[in-house]
Amino acid sequence: MADYSKEDLVQMIKRFGAYLTFKISNLFSISLDNLDSRSVGFLAGLAIAIVFTWRLFRSPSGHQRRQPNRHVPVPSSSGISTHSNADLTSSGVCSSSEDSRAQNVIDEFFQPVKPTLGQIVRQKLSEGRKVTCRLVGVVLEETIPEELQKQATVRFSVLEVLLEITKFCDLYLMERVLDDESEKKVILALEDAGVFTSGGLVKDKVLFCSTENGRTSFVRQLEPDWHIDSNPDIVFQLARFIKYQLHISPIKPERTAANVFSSPSLEQFFGCG
Repeated sequence: MADYSKEDLVQMIKRFGAYLTFKISNLFSISLDNLDSRSVGFLAGLAIAIVFTWRLFRSPSGHQRRQPNRHVPVPSSSGISTHSNADLTSSGVCSSSEDSRAQNVIDEFFQPVKPTLGQIVRQKLSEGRKVTCRLVGVVLEETIPEELQKQATVRFSVLEVLLEITKFCDLYLMERVLDDESEKKVILALEDAGVFTSGGLVKDKVLFCSTENGRTSFVRQLEPDWHIDSNPDIVFQLARFIKYQLHISPIKPERTAANVFSSPSLEQFFGCG
């Protein structure tokens, strides 16, 4: 194959394009029913030409494949030849660098778009619109109501997910407490963590009861799409009444029902842990 320069190839393509434009305009000026053998032959030739041109531009450029043959060893005393070889090498490096940058742009363009946390939350919750969630062992560091008599500590790792849920879900938080002081500590901890500042959750949607059965009653009355709890007994009791449940447990429990999921933490369920 002759060694054409880039300008020669451009001119050749332009002439070929003009010829194709002329022939195509003539071809489509007649009806398909009147196609003769010459027109059919032209269509076949056009298809072959398109495939050939596509393969030509898809393959690495010709001058890069032939470049190694141009690097002929020459005496070091020949300054002109050395300079010429250096230019060829530099040209090859530049071309390779441009190809690499172009490939990087293409890779970035076709790279899968990472979903946002909001999209993940919506997908995981199956577009549920109402969620009830226990505080102890899920939102709070404390694991039993007795610990709330001393302090209430919000798990900051769960805050981002919690606030994202409030953007499109009607969220209710609930917990069993042993006294009024525990209730005040929980509200203050949530307030200090900024849970009420987003506008999606208000204090009236933080519910307290004195027994575990009271929390079960809250959930059944609210009829949420999802209930999140760390008590396996509550999860088991509600499995028949709630569409979906998420059991928060450090040890993966046996799946008691098809509508019950489990995770070590709320944030890990949404891929944030």
